Amino acid sequence: MNRGVIQAAVAYFLWGAFPVYFKALQNIPPLEILLHRIVWSLAFVALVLAVRRQWRWILPALKQPRVVAGFTASALLLSSNWLMYIWAVNHGRVIDASLGYFINPLVNILLGYVFLHERLRRTQWAAIALAAAGVAWLTWQAGHPPWIGLTLALTFGSYGLLRKTAALGALEGLVLETALLFPLAAGGLALLAASGQHAVADASWAERLLVLASGPITAIPLLLFAAGARTIPLSTLGLLQYIGPTLQLAIGVWLYHEPFHGARIAGFAAIWIALALYSLEGLIVARRAPAKR
Repeated sequence: MNRGVIQAAVAYFLWGAFPVYFKALQNIPPLEILLHRIVWSLAFVALVLAVRRQWRWILPALKQPRVVAGFTASALLLSSNWLMYIWAVNHGRVIDASLGYFINPLVNILLGYVFLHERLRRTQWAAIALAAAGVAWLTWQAGHPPWIGLTLALTFGSYGLLRKTAALGALEGLVLETALLFPLAAGGLALLAASGQHAVADASWAERLLVLASGPITAIPLLLFAAGARTIPLSTLGLLQYIGPTLQLAIGVWLYHEPFHGARIAGFAAIWIALALYSLEGLIVARRAPAKR
């Protein structure tokens, strides 16, 4: 269990540090970064499969139209989430991006209620209502909804919903998703090169190496998370997931000096209280469960 905690914590820490990585690539357009991320992620996970000789699932999966359709949808959601996140970081909106991952657990609960007909306890409803109040406050203060955070939360929450009911594991699923996106990514990069708009070609060697590293940078946290999640309780995993957005928020405030004060803090505080309520209730339920068996 201790090893699983370390693996999951490292995965969330790496996800939380993503703004530093993408900020280093801010001279490259977000869409081009996304296209490269898809290509090099596929290359890396394919290498992992080759080392592990884990190929037998591919043909059976491709012969099932429902599996292919499901992973096509999850691939589009994942790429949309990646694009929005890269854009937010490279446009000085790291704090807005962190909001999406703070409210993501509550969005997951709501999606489970709507699509999986999961029953919600009163405390969970209270947490959702409090988080909604925080979002409403941020909307009123800014004059518009926190669309970056909401987009990230909804796309990643919907992606998680599809993966929850998917037939493949984390590694296999990422392979299939990036493989389905690869023709679009490769075609997009070819068009950029043909039109002379391929920014990576004019980038420094350091930036090019960072782009090539997008494959392992994408896959390694996912593999660590998958390994850790198999060995630790969901209640523990639920607490560890706040490492990522908390680190992102800290980076946005203290490293990149994004504005975070007054009314904005009040909106985030309502969401933090909602998350604390949700997490505490989850721990209590988890501790009571063994006693009932």
